[in-house]
Amino acid sequence: MAELLEAGALRLVEVAPPVVPAWARTAMDREWDTVVLANPAFFDGPVAVCAGLSRETPDTLLVSWSRATYRYFALRRVPGATVRRSLFVSVVQPTEDGRVLVGRMSSATAAPGCWQFPGGSVEPPTGDEPLDEHALRRHAAVELAEETGVDLPAADLTRCLVTHGEDGQVGVHYLAPPVPASLLHDRFEALVAAETARGRAPEFDRIALVGSPAELPDLAGPHVTHLEPVVRWTSRRVGS
Repeated sequence: MAELLEAGALRLVEVAPPVVPAWARTAMDREWDTVVLANPAFFDGPVAVCAGLSRETPDTLLVSWSRATYRYFALRRVPGATVRRSLFVSVVQPTEDGRVLVGRMSSATAAPGCWQFPGGSVEPPTGDEPLDEHALRRHAAVELAEETGVDLPAADLTRCLVTHGEDGQVGVHYLAPPVPASLLHDRFEALVAAETARGRAPEFDRIALVGSPAELPDLAGPHVTHLEPVVRWTSRRVGS
């Protein structure tokens, strides 16, 4: 399960990159090579990892983050290694009748068959750009468009929750304006057709609209740990 946190403000602070001992780095590189051999679509791009989450004031959450690359996550497969966890964003996209969109990750992704909200790992900024709320919101909007075909201005997204999973992963979740269910299906079908025409596999191979946690068992396959509590939270607010 995941802890749900609400706050009026979110502050992000960069800290030193994680230190990987030589023995763990050797094992990490070996595991990464194995992962890429199984799925050549994986790339060792930049990623932000979460170094800590705390409540700085009663209304402000403080997220400490550091720079790494996707190779770093191969440490999860190394016994005895200490690993900072993912920092990710997601979008809760409701329909006009109060349901929310979830998607199943395709075989080309790191979590094939897993149901989740549109979203993904946070990428660190380049140059002098800060990693702040504006950057997270922009990243969430990009993920929504890339995974569902729904293209919204980042300013239309409102932060609604921060989740802290038992595994240490921290997610920043944004609420999108409600749209007709037919539009979501049409945009997703158009996205899949376009990706297929380019010879690429879409990140989601299927989407579904759910109105309550009671409907989640109908989605065959694993679910991310924050899916049930966030669906429960949104069903009480979005569907009311």
